[in-house]
Amino acid sequence: MKPILLYRTSLIVFLLLVSIAVQGQNDGISKINGTVKTVDSSKTKKVKTPKKQAKTENDSTKIKLKYGLRLGTDASKLLKSALDDDYQGLEINGDYRLTKHFYAAAEIGTEEKNTITDYMDITTAGAYLKAGVDYNMYENWLDMDNMIYVGFRVGGSAFSHDLNTATIYTTNQYWAPQLTLTDKVEFNDLTAFWAELQLGIKAEVLKNLYMGLNVQLRFLITETDPGNFENVYIPGFGKTYDSSGIGAGFGYTIAYRIPLFSKYK
Repeated sequence: MKPILLYRTSLIVFLLLVSIAVQGQNDGISKINGTVKTVDSSKTKKVKTPKKQAKTENDSTKIKLKYGLRLGTDASKLLKSALDDDYQGLEINGDYRLTKHFYAAAEIGTEEKNTITDYMDITTAGAYLKAGVDYNMYENWLDMDNMIYVGFRVGGSAFSHDLNTATIYTTNQYWAPQLTLTDKVEFNDLTAFWAELQLGIKAEVLKNLYMGLNVQLRFLITETDPGNFENVYIPGFGKTYDSSGIGAGFGYTIAYRIPLFSKYK
């Protein structure tokens, strides 16, 4: 009996040890699985984090385009008015960004010019308006907002002439004296229209404050003939250069942009 009892007791103890070992293994496997899941989840988080950072970095490198109404004046006309007793002029200019490269642009002003030659003294006064577009050829870096541009304008002017004195040229100058007119003659309601090309630069020297320089080439389309003589000066167009129909000029602008909104390129 004792050997049988001992055998049964040993079998029971063996089964208990086996069950304990199996239970321990299951617990170990569960812990390992939990650890693996924790590691995987942490790895997943680590993988996602750089993606979010990269997305944020990409957003931070996007460049905003500044939109607003830029208003200024032609400082060259103010300077000429101060230095030249025979000239008075004022111009207000402005532009507005339409797209990344295109701007709507316009200039409005008044001029009074006294032209004195060997044969006449004439005062021209009037107002003008020019409107068109500018194309910015310069690719700005980061948040810079400078321009190297080419522009096109259509211009019109309404003006008048006061012929103060004039000497009439005659072919028979040896025997007859030159005929001189001393009574002022007025020529009113004169108009002129032209096309204009511009090439210039604008640089932001302070926040929203710009300085610029441009040159202008003009082509006269039509003008009112005052009769008996030609238009020697047209406000906004300038000198007519002996009826060639081509005018030229330059401008030095100072402008301030009224910021309205910004958007990414």
